[in-house]
Amino acid sequence: MHSGYVAHRDLVYGHADGLELTLDLYLPRGPIRSVPIILYIHGGGWRALDKGWCPYPMRFLDLEYAVASIDYRLVPQAAFPAQLHDCKAAVRWLRAHADEYGLWGDRIGAWGDSAGGHLAAMLGVTGDRPELEGDSGTPGVSSAVQAVCDWFGPADLASIAGEMAEDPESFLAQFIGGPLSQNRESARAASPVSYASAGAAPFLIMHGDVDREVPLSQSVALYEALWQAGADVRLHVVHGGAHLSYLRRPTDIPWQTQEVWQMVEAFFWRHLMCDPAP
Repeated sequence: MHSGYVAHRDLVYGHADGLELTLDLYLPRGPIRSVPIILYIHGGGWRALDKGWCPYPMRFLDLEYAVASIDYRLVPQAAFPAQLHDCKAAVRWLRAHADEYGLWGDRIGAWGDSAGGHLAAMLGVTGDRPELEGDSGTPGVSSAVQAVCDWFGPADLASIAGEMAEDPESFLAQFIGGPLSQNRESARAASPVSYASAGAAPFLIMHGDVDREVPLSQSVALYEALWQAGADVRLHVVHGGAHLSYLRRPTDIPWQTQEVWQMVEAFFWRHLMCDPAP
């Protein structure tokens, strides 16, 4: 798919709980100028996978973007907001080291699927929230992103019902610190819909209409919250699309269409690659 790249693996972008936080940075070969960055955040229910799961954005190396895939603290070892703190630390590190790697530090887009989509969305709506920055990584550098591509991420955690919400061993309960009925304020604090504002980054939200793990209604709620706040947002429903996951390799036909990829490419081109209007 891509003609070649330079890989810098296991770069340390911060420390937390005695751990080194690392990312893999992929650079296109021979770019004609500094390149925008797509920060990829893996899914896995906030408790599985690692930065090695980066199947979707690698095609963007041929379009002269850099791709950074990050590790972040997982549950049950760490609950929210640890994961958001780590994502913000990664953004700050990439911006601070942009010149070293030939990056366009003012153009960082966040892209994630499932739990990673949730964290990408959180980056997009909390760029101006100092209380959510955390203290890991590079202080004094902006953690704001300039675009968010959210693939089927949970967005309104307080609205999730059923066994997943109340089972203390579920990934949701572990993420918010316990069963939803006892942790509704934590669920609201961990929900992108809670921070929707006109100052949010531009969003492209994509969700399948036969997703049985994260219902389409989650993305509809985020779209409506951002739209009502006056943000730049688009929701695309992938008809027949299920919930992609590491258990089902990215071969789900409704997702692997020219339409999907053209929309993602156009979105990042518009917000990361194009020069700003005079």
